[in-house]
Amino acid sequence: MAQEQAIRPRPLPNVLLFISVPTAAWFLLRPLIDPAPPLPALHASVGLSIFALLGSLYLIPALGPTFIRANLKGRDLLKTYDSPIPESQGLICASIYIILLILFIPYVFTESITKYHDSPQRAREGLVVDEFPHHQLAVYLSSLLSLLMATMLGFLDDVFDIRWRHKLPIPIIASIPLLIVYHSERGATDVVVPLPLRWLLGTLLHLGPLYYVYMSLLSTFCTNSINILAGINGSEVSQAVVISLSIILNDLLFLPWAVGFRIPLPLHVTDGVKVGGVWSAGMAYGSRILVERHLLSLYFMLPLLGVCLGFMYHNWYPARAFPGDTLCYVTGMAFAVVGIQAHYSKTLLLFFLPQIFNFVLSCPQLFGLVPCPRHRVPRFDPDTQLLHPSRAEFKDKRPSRLSTLVLRLYSALGLVDLAFDEKTGEIASTTNLTILNVFLLRFGPRREDSLTRVLISTQVCGSLVAFFIRYGLASLVYDGNRR
Repeated sequence: MAQEQAIRPRPLPNVLLFISVPTAAWFLLRPLIDPAPPLPALHASVGLSIFALLGSLYLIPALGPTFIRANLKGRDLLKTYDSPIPESQGLICASIYIILLILFIPYVFTESITKYHDSPQRAREGLVVDEFPHHQLAVYLSSLLSLLMATMLGFLDDVFDIRWRHKLPIPIIASIPLLIVYHSERGATDVVVPLPLRWLLGTLLHLGPLYYVYMSLLSTFCTNSINILAGINGSEVSQAVVISLSIILNDLLFLPWAVGFRIPLPLHVTDGVKVGGVWSAGMAYGSRILVERHLLSLYFMLPLLGVCLGFMYHNWYPARAFPGDTLCYVTGMAFAVVGIQAHYSKTLLLFFLPQIFNFVLSCPQLFGLVPCPRHRVPRFDPDTQLLHPSRAEFKDKRPSRLSTLVLRLYSALGLVDLAFDEKTGEIASTTNLTILNVFLLRFGPRREDSLTRVLISTQVCGSLVAFFIRYGLASLVYDGNRR
């Protein structure tokens, strides 16, 4: 009975379709019906996001048996039943996400083809100047290509089960289209120097090729940091949901919400901002570029949020579907894309504070100082149905001096629990170096869904701290308007 309940798909109310489909259709059709709606591209993006939510809600349970027949299945290590659960469901989410981003292209770029022909101000000597935004289209398509490569590499990782140390540099390959187009379009490689260092380095610091190294490392971190913080139902997708919500809120702060001023429409902004069908030069050029970048970020984040919310419904405890590495690769690459293309990589990293902490905590295991078992998930007690911290043992080799120093430091901070050999006094085992085991060590054993809620709460608190640093403390080291 427990097995049947574990693998049975969660029911989906039909009323959801009757409400969501007309709503999404209205958002998509209004820009086509109304020649000058206040938010044409964002209208369409919201409509596609609703379809992304519905797509992941209904396609994952429908296609799950197909994945099981293809032997893309797994067993939940933290359950008592052995029923197969479809894995690599992130492939479905990524497919829905990328297809909708492709369908979104006409809503953004068709206007650039028609607006100049309709504007007499663009006519010069009887000729109409046609200025298609090739630069913005190249940026958009390169982002899509990076997402496609991340999907392919993530799915290959699911199929071939690549080891941790070997999968770390894989996202660099997926970021190559992004970096090449960024270089071809002569993207900026300068960074603003903090105020205390300007006497030494000046206002701007030119990094040159080092900036591309930084961007490739950013994509690697965003992808693998979510993948490392995994192992319990809902962990990976909940991180993506909270981070995407944080990015969307941050993007909305950069739109001109002043009274009597509507949000600018197009992705491409050249001579001014189009408001209600009228182009205005009321915003400074730098402000227009800033709005343009954050609109691009919104166009990528809204459908991602819809896909992740739909998948979260099936991945929540007890999970009916597993994301696999594909979902981690795609969501991480999507975050890296908007951070690079919208030029707010430092703010993006602030939203990854829990992942940064978990990565630093995991480094001794990831780089071989401490034994790293195949699965570092918490230990499940079938009698109590509670999770306990899992352990890594020094069986084949003695701990080095550096390993002992690091583990004793972690122990002093309350991050690990160490066991010592009675004869030699050396470290015999330690709790695995993940934030999930730290939660169980500090807060005591708990159910899997309760541990996921603790993780979500930590992610939300991390985002709140990120906003406080970004808009409260950043003025101490950077000048200018923080919004």
